[in-house]
Amino acid sequence: MGFSLNDVVRNARMQAVADAINSGTGPATIEIYDGVRPATKGGAITDQVLLATVLFADPCTTTPIADGALTFDAFSPATAVAGGSATWGRIKNADGMFIADIDVSEVAGGGQLVLNATSIVLNATVEVTAGSILDGNV
Repeated sequence: MGFSLNDVVRNARMQAVADAINSGTGPATIEIYDGVRPATKGGAITDQVLLATVLFADPCTTTPIADGALTFDAFSPATAVAGGSATWGRIKNADGMFIADIDVSEVAGGGQLVLNATSIVLNATVEVTAGSILDGNV
């Protein structure tokens, strides 16, 4: 059985995530990959293909964290460096330090990062239409 946290604790945890993303000089990045996300946190990239690297706004959010939700500000569009099916992303701070791996999807897919399309074509524009992380209660 899981546990539940009050909103003050959930919001503090999400603020810590935002602070980690914002650490370093300049905007953080999210590398968008195809293939299966590594099973371990920050695990090695093996046969996954980097499709695009998207820049966060700097800072990553100006929206107050509420109800355990960290909602990202608009991302800069990126140009695809390879073709494939976007399935997950790796968030790194401006210094390249691993922060988190998250799911990527189109609107109906339920990913934390929502793209205009998950079928990526080389040199196409990759646009993030929404992004958020929820510290859920189990």
